[in-house]
Amino acid sequence: MPRFFVDKDQIEDNNITITGTDVNHIRSVLRMRPGENITVSDGSGTDYYCSIVDLDLRQVRLQVIDRWQSFSELPVRITLYQGLPKADKMDLIVRKCVELGVFRIVPVITSRTVSRPEPSKLEKKRQRWQDISESAAKQAGRAVIPELAPAMTFRQALQESRSLDTVLMPYEKAAGMDAARTLVHGLGDCRSAGILIGPEGGFADEEVEAAQAAGIKTISLGHRILRTETAGMAVMSILMFELEKD
Repeated sequence: MPRFFVDKDQIEDNNITITGTDVNHIRSVLRMRPGENITVSDGSGTDYYCSIVDLDLRQVRLQVIDRWQSFSELPVRITLYQGLPKADKMDLIVRKCVELGVFRIVPVITSRTVSRPEPSKLEKKRQRWQDISESAAKQAGRAVIPELAPAMTFRQALQESRSLDTVLMPYEKAAGMDAARTLVHGLGDCRSAGILIGPEGGFADEEVEAAQAAGIKTISLGHRILRTETAGMAVMSILMFELEKD
């Protein structure tokens, strides 16, 4: 069933008004008509099952049939600190990690980051990634649209991550899989967590040392070396399986 997001000020009692680019999508792409049903999320955890009352070029008016607290979000809010990759790899990372349940994504500039766009170009990229996040959230039936934060330096990411309950950093020299399983199992007691992923070429030794000094836990992902666009998705898949509730 088609799914859309609205702000809370677009909801009044049992009536919801959709505006903006979604109007054309509903009218011209999906070719929906009055009487057909869609699902709407307020971006804060409540879903609404609605019927289209009427629609024009500017807005779609809905009547709420039912509402419920969404069950699609993970119980732990996960922030992905992603070393900025080359080319369009970030598009794939955003799309797939949103599908897997990430709550927030932060592009990170590390010492080995090759792609270093000018601030204005990086902001345009961030806006595109935010659009990808919204599209993926709709497709996956998410209750929130994960935020694409402005890019940070590695040091800034370390500082911000101190506010999280725990942060995991995949590292090829970390202890083996038994230690990794213990760390993952312990996340069930957390409210927030972070994943720190390096760019192509990984982290410099001094960055690993700084992360460990900041309390970040290095973790093994097995005996294979994963690409930067694969590592974050691998960790998110593991955490989704571990944390998902019935």
